[in-house]
Amino acid sequence: MTNTSDRLWTKSFILLTLCNFMLFIGLQMTLSTLPAYAEESLGATSVQVSLVTSLFALSAIASRLIAGKAMEKGGRNLLIFLGLAIALAAVAGYYWAGGITGLLLLRMLFGVGFGMASTAFPTMASDVIPVRRMGEGMGYFGLSTSLAMSAGPMIGLTLLQGPGFGSLVLSTAVILALIVPLGRQLTKSLPAGHKEPPVEASAGGKGGVFRRLLLPSLLNFLLSVSYGGLLGFLALFGKEVHLQNVAYFFLFNAVAIVIVRPLSGKIYDRYGAIALLIPGSLLVISGLLLLSWAGSTAALFPAALLYGAGFGSMQPALQTWMIQAVSPSQRGTANGMFFNSLDLGVALGTMALGSVALYTSYAEMYRYSTLAPLLLLLVYVSIIAGKRRSGKSGGAAEAGAAAAE
Repeated sequence: MTNTSDRLWTKSFILLTLCNFMLFIGLQMTLSTLPAYAEESLGATSVQVSLVTSLFALSAIASRLIAGKAMEKGGRNLLIFLGLAIALAAVAGYYWAGGITGLLLLRMLFGVGFGMASTAFPTMASDVIPVRRMGEGMGYFGLSTSLAMSAGPMIGLTLLQGPGFGSLVLSTAVILALIVPLGRQLTKSLPAGHKEPPVEASAGGKGGVFRRLLLPSLLNFLLSVSYGGLLGFLALFGKEVHLQNVAYFFLFNAVAIVIVRPLSGKIYDRYGAIALLIPGSLLVISGLLLLSWAGSTAALFPAALLYGAGFGSMQPALQTWMIQAVSPSQRGTANGMFFNSLDLGVALGTMALGSVALYTSYAEMYRYSTLAPLLLLLVYVSIIAGKRRSGKSGGAAEAGAAAAE
């Protein structure tokens, strides 16, 4: 049966998805390029290069801890516009950063602004998506994040290697600035009187919420470790193995995500996360291994397609799992933990894999990075198997095994 309450593609949902895409593409255009810029133009060491990514991620994590509480008090509009203003100021400052210290401080400032805005958009999306289509809706909404994570690095690397750093900074600033008028339209398009859903009781209080979110947060962290290696070092890997067009990896990664994302959301609604996390982990591992042995641009294509199919199906499944594990009033907390686990995985993954590359090579580093998705697979399968052996129901593992009704 179809009625207006089951409509997915409302004006609010479309604006939220577009704003989220632009926010993340602005992030990804600099996240993949600033490490290379810091090394080549500012003379940064390998440790300082890793800090360009990790300090941003850590500051975003700290910002979301505050943003989650602000959202519970109805401060969504303030978070969006204040966050955008801070992020925009930081991006503009990149052009005048005269050394690595200034760049690192600006990356921390950007993390604060990004953390605010990136917490608000997905929480608002989860409120306008029909409950019975949550997996499908978050799949499409998450497509905006994943596409940005794939297309952004390609655009950023193309600008950095072509027109130069100034064009990269200007383009990123323009994209972030365009979100402001769209955000104003968004606040007008929300239903009159739209506000936080009423607070519902949650088993075990805040401790119970944390326990429900712990497993998917851990799995998301492990998935993000490998992505940190791509963001931080793919350009440097290309130089090591003499690949001229390494940015094509992100293009074909995006193609795979576009293909798999609409289908994966419907699979989640019908079969749950178990149908996506197990095959997705194997695809991510295969993609990383193929990448590590890539000796030509053509070899990047199958590696990117496999990685994109795995990553693109797993990430929205984990986010939807976390949203469905809590009450509507706690979705801000769930989204905050989702993005914090992602950023923490990227930050620590970049630092750890950078240390590995320092003593081996970037190619070998990508082989070591497969340990993270392999551990993800082992943890998830062991917990699901343990639940089934004990005959228990409920809990985080069960929530991930089957979609909530």
